[in-house]
Amino acid sequence: MYKLSLLDKISIILVIIGALNWGIIGATNINVVEEIASIFGSISSIIERIIYILVGVAGLDLIVLIYRSRNQINI
Repeated sequence: MYKLSLLDKISIILVIIGALNWGIIGATNINVVEEIASIFGSISSIIERIIYILVGVAGLDLIVLIYRSRNQINI
């Protein structure tokens, strides 16, 4: 069985947050990331962009995780 690193666990959490945000956008047209970032006032667009970049990098990490775990169990 493949052992998850701390980065892999953080990536899973970030991708789940991203998926939930997209689900909420689709269902209610409310962007939770945008709402949370607006708390920071004038730098809200920077905070929002950083969050989206982190979620994207987490998605890439999960692609690598799937590839590594697949090679380890020889599917």
